[in-house]
Amino acid sequence: MSRPTPTTDDATADSTIHRTYILDVRIVERTTADGDTDYRFEAPHHGGRAFDDPETAELYADVYFDVNGFDEEKVGEEGVPPAIIQAGRDTLAAYFLTQSYGDLNWIASYYGIKPERAERLVNRVRKRARKIREGAAERGMA
Repeated sequence: MSRPTPTTDDATADSTIHRTYILDVRIVERTTADGDTDYRFEAPHHGGRAFDDPETAELYADVYFDVNGFDEEKVGEEGVPPAIIQAGRDTLAAYFLTQSYGDLNWIASYYGIKPERAERLVNRVRKRARKIREGAAERGMA
């Protein structure tokens, strides 16, 4: 589940890099002041986003690469960035899965499909994002 990014007062200095990507995108594992662990997605020109688990943060990164970046600053609490809507059904499904209200059953219901098909939509985004990152790395864009 995602949540608004904590302020610096909410997190301690105890953090490590969970995963790095090309173009200065990364996921940072942090210990909050409450002693909880979160995973913060960070990218240039993006406000950052904290998640409860690394898998959701990694999927969020995949969506980010799939649409060549996006910014949620002006979309509101339940809005969707235009870049994600324009990218298509599979990208929107993957984005929904990174939101607090989204799970595979919710996505399946939204689209009127079975959860297995919703999972296949999400997996297409993961695969596409991996290929985008590999291609960029091959071109020296790391």
